[in-house]
Amino acid sequence: MERWQALEADHVARADRATRAHRERRQSGRPHPVEDFLFTYYPFRPAQLRRWHPGPGVPLEGAAPLARARWRYYRTVGDTVELDVTAYLAERADTVELVRRLVSATQGRAPQLGCFGLHEWAMVYRLDEDRTRHRGWPLRLGRAGTDAVVEGLPLRCTHYDAFRFYTPPARSLNLVQPSRDSQVSLEQPGCLHAGMDLYKWAFKLGPAIPGELLLDCFDLAREIRELDMRASPYDLSELGYSPVCIERPSGRAEYAAAQRGFAARGQALRLRLLRAIEALELHAGGTAAQRSPTRRPDPCAAPQAGP
Repeated sequence: MERWQALEADHVARADRATRAHRERRQSGRPHPVEDFLFTYYPFRPAQLRRWHPGPGVPLEGAAPLARARWRYYRTVGDTVELDVTAYLAERADTVELVRRLVSATQGRAPQLGCFGLHEWAMVYRLDEDRTRHRGWPLRLGRAGTDAVVEGLPLRCTHYDAFRFYTPPARSLNLVQPSRDSQVSLEQPGCLHAGMDLYKWAFKLGPAIPGELLLDCFDLAREIRELDMRASPYDLSELGYSPVCIERPSGRAEYAAAQRGFAARGQALRLRLLRAIEALELHAGGTAAQRSPTRRPDPCAAPQAGP
């Protein structure tokens, strides 16, 4: 077996382990408010996650890659198949630049740790329980208790894609008013949703991102989602999740400690994403070659532990 085939097999097995429960639940039709989020909010299927890519500049030898030559943005070069960097950048340059700008801006900021996951509370503020996003799961403190938490703690969400789901009366309580246009200027690494979105950005860069990096972003997003919902107003004890009671000082301290750890891991992944973009442009002789001589790691080298 070629070395790249072993890496591909490991990637497929890892992706299958990560998505098995979700795939099984699809058969039963029973949604999971925590684990299904990465497949319902983000438009990426398990079958896409299990597709391995080596990144730019890695020719794949042997008979097996021939089918890969039919994949989008791949090409045949002699007896090998590789990413067609020129074709990729011709169509995806705007996406690459968007991701670079947002990830670079976020990576350069210090994390803010005072939001305490109140975005989920603001999404149900002054709503009857039968109108919440996760109907069927009760509010731990009831409607009145949930509203009191929102009114008693400062809302300071900086992430537009969380803020846009606030109920109308909650929006005016937020200390900032995020918009799509202000996303690059407001995004900060302490935000749980900014950390989860690393999975989205890695996926949007498609076959230009090595498979290991994509799965590392997915794993971080999955862990963040668990904290996100444990700190939410919903009672998910039936599913085995103990609450992070952010309505109490001890719960807020627990949340901030976990948030700090996720922020550090997210920053490491942002650096890897920026290096992957640089590698793409270096291979194409693009602008990154003029900015920095940094050499990218060989994506077919021995797998490294995640951040």
